[in-house]
Amino acid sequence: MKIIKEELLFEENLKKRLEFICEFSKVTPTFVNGSIRKIEKTNISYIEPHRVIVKDTAFLVFNYSNDVYISNLAKKIKLSELES
Repeated sequence: MKIIKEELLFEENLKKRLEFICEFSKVTPTFVNGSIRKIEKTNISYIEPHRVIVKDTAFLVFNYSNDVYISNLAKKIKLSELES
């Protein structure tokens, strides 16, 4: 069984929006690109979300989504709530 990993790039508008929020809050974010992991010769795949690390807290985001997950996929908030 072979697992294929393909890196995903941040959607540009999402990254700019997150950078603006962090700049407004006077914090420096660290961006880590997500990935797609596929098992070769199957239709099974897993999308690893992008990570934005701010003050030792990981926020998980997906391209083209308005939701932000805090530390894991169990707790989510809207991106607009993160701005406030």
